[in-house]
Amino acid sequence: MKVGLISQWYPPEGAFIPGNLAHGLAERGHQVRVLTTFPSYPHGRVYPGWRQRWGHRETDGSVAVRRVPAYPSHDASALRRAVSHLSFGASSALAGVRWLADVDVTYVYHPPPTAAAAAALLRATRRTPVVLHVQDLWPDSVTHSGMAPTGRVGRTLERAVGALMRGTYRLADTIVVISPTMAEQVVARGADPDRIRVVWNWTDDALFRPVPVTAEARAVLGHRGRCTVMFAGNLGLLQGLDTAIRAAAAARDRMDLVLVGSGAGEDAARRLAADLGADNVRFIGRHPPEKMAELSAAADWQLVCLRDLPALRAAVPSKLQAALACGVPVIAAAGGDTAALVQSAEFGLVCPPEDWPTLADRFVTAAAVPADVRRDMGRRARHVYQERMSLRVGVDQFEDILTKVAAQRGRA
Repeated sequence: MKVGLISQWYPPEGAFIPGNLAHGLAERGHQVRVLTTFPSYPHGRVYPGWRQRWGHRETDGSVAVRRVPAYPSHDASALRRAVSHLSFGASSALAGVRWLADVDVTYVYHPPPTAAAAAALLRATRRTPVVLHVQDLWPDSVTHSGMAPTGRVGRTLERAVGALMRGTYRLADTIVVISPTMAEQVVARGADPDRIRVVWNWTDDALFRPVPVTAEARAVLGHRGRCTVMFAGNLGLLQGLDTAIRAAAAARDRMDLVLVGSGAGEDAARRLAADLGADNVRFIGRHPPEKMAELSAAADWQLVCLRDLPALRAAVPSKLQAALACGVPVIAAAGGDTAALVQSAEFGLVCPPEDWPTLADRFVTAAAVPADVRRDMGRRARHVYQERMSLRVGVDQFEDILTKVAAQRGRA
């Protein structure tokens, strides 16, 4: 096949899903053309050494990449983020007419929904079929993020984004979602159930894997010889970090909570930890992706924490796959598919979202779990990842989906 892959996020940014998929398909003999913008995530500034220009083309191994200019923004301003998404939608649509003119099928990585602009234009002009890969439920994730306006303006924005998503769902020949609950919610928003497939997200298999525990990694975490729970990733507004910090403060005599990463919710989380006198909560900032497997191995548990919002019941945070790939047991303060997966495969502990007293009890329980039991949980976690979520499994499923969609176009 000739596959057009459209994503506002692409390596060297940390968006490994579209990057891994592009290379996985190319390694199987397919011709892959990527349409993206210049790297700026997560700081909202174009990376050093890059300069935005219209005619930029590059090769990423055997993958051809076209980058188009867009306004970079990843801060807490809803307006600036909207301008960023809209600018990529416009520039990618202009470039995609020629860059992806002869592809058999387009794959669109969502969010944002404006990434589908080029695919919509190709479908209208060349009848090129579209596979939409939905990572977040919009407008829900926008309106609950804390960045969207409220009142009449907020309601208008919600209606407009909802209408845009319904149109995007109708555009797609196949909609790929990341969990069973998300499939149900997408159908409730008007998508055709016959066009929906569930493919669990994978993580970066080359980076996240079981590794030996090192003294250096234990020192970075500030390991003090007792139960260490690590939260790694975006310290954002949807993670419910206040729940984790309050629970850790209540269990301060039994465990340590180490937060690795940064984000819009970091300042508030630091203030809360200071106000509670939670000296067992440590913030160690962002660390290179290639160091994360070692840090995971040095922790006893990985924490997955989300707010109690309807849209997040369908979310499976990428930190869960990273923990499973590393073979580390999980404490999940979440609902929906995340909790169901942890419970069914028995590789961790679960409590309801935004319930800090119960999470504090789980922290105490985790501290008492013997090392051999934790190792068994870790082995089950690794097995679940390899059998259901690995890159190999994901590329197998997407190759099948894209092939069938492209074949339908050929028959038409």
